[in-house]
This record gives sequence, C-alpha cells and structure tokens, in this order.
Amino acid sequence: MTQAIENFFAAWALQDPTEQSKAITDCMAENGIYSDPRSGGRLSGAQEIARYIRIFSTNAPGWTATVTKSDSINNYTRAIVKFSGKGPDGQEMAQFGTYFTDLDDAGRIIAIAGFVGETPAEQH
Repeated sequence: MTQAIENFFAAWALQDPTEQSKAITDCMAENGIYSDPRSGGRLSGAQEIARYIRIFSTNAPGWTATVTKSDSINNYTRAIVKFSGKGPDGQEMAQFGTYFTDLDDAGRIIAIAGFVGETPAEQH
C-alpha cells in the first residue's frame, strides 16, 4: 500500500482544518478526483475534497478512518477502510468501505472511489 492512501484516510480524523487540508493536498495529484456514495458526485481538486472530508470530521468528531487491508496491481490499489468512533448513543461503532485508487508514478492519488462495505471477496 502506498503511504498516500494511509495518509489520506488518517487526515479524516484531524480536527484542525488547515492541518487537514494540507495533509489531503499532500496526498493528491493535481486535479485529483474523489467520489463515494455520499459525495453527491465526483469531487475535483484537493480543496474541494478537503471541504467534503471536513464535513465528516465536523459531524463525527473523534472518529478515525484506518486502512485495514489493501492490495495493488498496476498502480491501482484496493483498500478496506474502517471508520470508527462513538455513535449518537455514546457506544463505539464501526463502518467499513472499499476504496479503489488510481495512483500516479509518484504514488499520489489521481482518483479514488469508495463503496459502502467490504468487497464480496473480502467477506468470506
């Protein structure tokens, strides 16, 4: 797995907007794209992506996003990401997502698309 993917998801837990934006920018290739079921479409550029992730951080303070498994082929990486923290009832909870990432030759994220849950192959 590339460090950019780990750092990208680690940035979701950062509470300082400036620090979070810088961490995301450092992971993304110029004009990088992000999409997931809640993003409302493809987000383009590190600043737009950072604004979206900031919504997560604001609405889920203390939550983390951690890559739990990954594999790569030809500069594409599949990562299983665990989002965890305290739910509205104060109990610990976790949600999983599967992300497919296209990387440039420098290991920065060109495009990343997330899906709810783990891939069927990971559920065996």
